[in-house]
Amino acid sequence: MTASGVRASARIVARADGRGGTALPVLEGEGPLALRRTRGSGAEARVMLVGAMSGPLGGDEFAVRAAVESGARLRVGSAAATIALPGQSKGAARYDVRLDVADGAELHWMPEQLISAQGSDLYVTTRVVLGTGARLVLREEQVLGRAGEQPGRLTSRLTVCVEGRTLLDQELSCGPGAPSGWDGPAVLGGCRVVGQLVVVRPEFGAEAVARTMDEGVAIMPLAGPAVLVSAVAADGLRLRRALDEALACLG
Repeated sequence: MTASGVRASARIVARADGRGGTALPVLEGEGPLALRRTRGSGAEARVMLVGAMSGPLGGDEFAVRAAVESGARLRVGSAAATIALPGQSKGAARYDVRLDVADGAELHWMPEQLISAQGSDLYVTTRVVLGTGARLVLREEQVLGRAGEQPGRLTSRLTVCVEGRTLLDQELSCGPGAPSGWDGPAVLGGCRVVGQLVVVRPEFGAEAVARTMDEGVAIMPLAGPAVLVSAVAADGLRLRRALDEALACLG
C-alpha cells in the first residue's frame, strides 16, 4: 500500500499437462486479488478471482495477468461483483487486465459485474492477444451506480489482437466528467447497465453476419474470426440473460 492507494497484482499461467488436462503452474495473488482453483471440467482448468478487500478505491492500481499456453484450456470467473468506490485519494483508480492466449489454446474470461458507485473514478483496460487457432469468450458487464444512486466516472478500454492484428480497440467513458452524449440515444439510451461479449473462433472466418436480437442487443462480426455482442439493459439480470442468449445463438 502507498500513500496514494493500494497496488496489487495477480498472475495465472495455464499449461497443458500432457495427459489431456490443464495444469496451473502459476497461481499468484496479493492484497485484494486472491486466486482460487476450483473443480475443472474435462481438459479445462477453472480459477476464481476472490476480492479479499474493498475496492478498487481512488488511487488504487490493480493488475491481473493470465497466460494460456499452447493446448491449454482455462476458465476464469469471479466470486462476486467488483465495486469501484471513492477513496481518500483524489486520483482515479486503475484496473489493468492482460490476457495472452497462445496458438491452439482456449480462454473463457467471465467475471461478474463491475459496479461504478457514486463518487468513484475508475479506468479499466483489458488487452487480449491471441495466437493462431486460439479461442476466446470474454464477457464484460458494467453497472452505472448502485440502486438509487448516480454512477461514478467509469472509463473502459478493450483491445483484442489475433495473430498480431488488431480486431477490436474501443473505449467507453460514462458518468460525471465523461464526454457529452454517453447517456444519449446513440450510446446507452438512458440505460444504466452495459455489457459485451467477444467470441473468437477459427471457424467463424468471414462468414459471420451482423444481426440484432432483442431490443438493445446487437451481434456484429469483426474483421477476423471474431464476433462482438453489445448490449444495454435496465438492470444486471436482463443484461446477463441477453448475453447468455447471444452466446447460445452463436453456438
